[in-house]
Amino acid sequence: MAKIGRNEKCPCQSGKKFKQCCALKDTRVGPQLSANQAMKVTLMNAVKRIQGDAVGKRVLFRELGVFFLFSTAAGDAWLMEMTECDCVQVAKGAEVMPAPIDENPETIEINWSHTYAINNRQIEITAYADKTVQLLDNAPGRQLNAAMRRIREKFSEEQLKKVHLPAPDQSITA
Repeated sequence: MAKIGRNEKCPCQSGKKFKQCCALKDTRVGPQLSANQAMKVTLMNAVKRIQGDAVGKRVLFRELGVFFLFSTAAGDAWLMEMTECDCVQVAKGAEVMPAPIDENPETIEINWSHTYAINNRQIEITAYADKTVQLLDNAPGRQLNAAMRRIREKFSEEQLKKVHLPAPDQSITA
């Protein structure tokens, strides 16, 4: 049997190059994920990646929808969400911390430990548990602020409000 080159015309006679047609069929096989499921997989993958960056003490900032992830040269990593300014640390001192994320086919639940605010280009966090406030050293306050502006320009306030579902004990008001 002859081998087909990637840049040759596809033998299925679609008129496309093989690499853009039947060569992709292997990657298309399998269950298709819904947008919600794809976001969940992507969020967990992003958390794992930023944790790996923190272990390697690489300074990085990533955006994923309304989520921001960053790692510092000190080996710390944080997951942040912009609509309610919640955050949770996922690596500390180059050590991976458990990601408090519970996923099911319908929702992503994250047990946030802190809220954050940006003051004078610095990220200030407040712990939910004891209300202690601290500044995150070497955190990308400027990048986070710019990313938040971009998202607010891209999505309406109504769309951003739909990110969160009410807790079971809260009622929905119209």
